[in-house]
Amino acid sequence: MFLYFSVKRDMANSSVESYVQLFQITLYIPTFVLGLLFNMMALWFAFCKIRKLTESTIYLVSLITLDTLLLFTLPFKIISYGSQDKWNLGSTFCSFLESLYFVNMYGSILISVCICVDRYIAIRHPFLAISLRSTKKAAMVCSIVCVGVWAGTSFTYQFHDSTITTCFHSFSNKIWENPGVLVTLETVFLGSMTAMIFCTAQIIICLKRSRRPDDPLTDTSKSVKIVMANLATFVICFTPFHVALILYYLVKREVITSNLLQILRSLVQISLCWANLNCCLDAICYYFVLKEFLKPPPQEREITTNSS
Repeated sequence: MFLYFSVKRDMANSSVESYVQLFQITLYIPTFVLGLLFNMMALWFAFCKIRKLTESTIYLVSLITLDTLLLFTLPFKIISYGSQDKWNLGSTFCSFLESLYFVNMYGSILISVCICVDRYIAIRHPFLAISLRSTKKAAMVCSIVCVGVWAGTSFTYQFHDSTITTCFHSFSNKIWENPGVLVTLETVFLGSMTAMIFCTAQIIICLKRSRRPDDPLTDTSKSVKIVMANLATFVICFTPFHVALILYYLVKREVITSNLLQILRSLVQISLCWANLNCCLDAICYYFVLKEFLKPPPQEREITTNSS
């Protein structure tokens, strides 16, 4: 966890390439606008249109909340980068914003895994799901994830002095000396991705087997789209950063040539910015999950079809 933030101090020790700054600002602005629009629409739909609370909606609201935390930080990032990283809002507020950034990334990773595992249990093990799945348990899982990830960011308040003039790029470089931090971050990411790939594959196989071409009530395309959208968002948003991070770490420890230092420094910056897209791409998952509640149940659709 510490390593995630220590990247920023090291990158501050040399100038950030102008094309990297341009990329950041260019991506942050539409991400903020579209992310805010999508998340507000999803929240309105979840609280005003959905009458029955389910496990899916609980995980959905948790994702929306995490994405909103990220969106709160983006205007400050845009202002900071646009003013050549001149920061005058204090070290405590800077650490708070950086902790929100961390909470969103790893909170979203873990909640995405929860969504996938929940679908896997419901579809692959329906009888076991009776005892394992409930709205209370889903709420408890989300609470544990959010509280746990947030508690893991408390260290960020220790790496600033009271006279900082920059934010988002000012953490201690000594963290690179601890390989356990990198191992922890990469293990969380790789473990989560492995679980999601396994669950997604099993869900799709199970759904394909249960589908009957002559029965429209067994159409599984909707559920397949949900799990595929969830996996695609995960891979697209978070893989570049974790690949860049481990390569940058190897350069810092002189395992690979230092000639790649500047390139990988820029790549880490860009991949961090790219990871913010999850608050927009999550909207794809929102769409398919919420769409379930717009259609009548199978029995009602069958009655309507027969009467026509």
